[in-house]
Amino acid sequence: MTLKCLTVRSVALEMSCHLLRTKSALSRHQVGILRKCLVSSGIEELMEIAERSDRTKFRDQVLKPLLNEGLLNMSTPEKPTSSNHEYRLTEKGQTILEVLEKESKEKWLVSCNS
Repeated sequence: MTLKCLTVRSVALEMSCHLLRTKSALSRHQVGILRKCLVSSGIEELMEIAERSDRTKFRDQVLKPLLNEGLLNMSTPEKPTSSNHEYRLTEKGQTILEVLEKESKEKWLVSCNS
């Protein structure tokens, strides 16, 4: 096993443990938002993914947890309520997304072979 694999797994385990301690996990909408934020994306695009219409609730309930965990960055952090800034996946977010997608593929392969 390479050092990068160990690092990816340790980050994923750390994140999973944290999410378990807070009794929450990434929702399918949050995972979709992480995928979308591989390229810079505005709040309107992200709200569509989460099927939300209330900007404030969306920011508080969906985006803030991703920002607080360091999975997303915003283009203008000094203006958190700005309608003009965009969100982008961080390195930590990319790592978590890779692990989630790998686990999803493995589960799919196992279910296909059962």
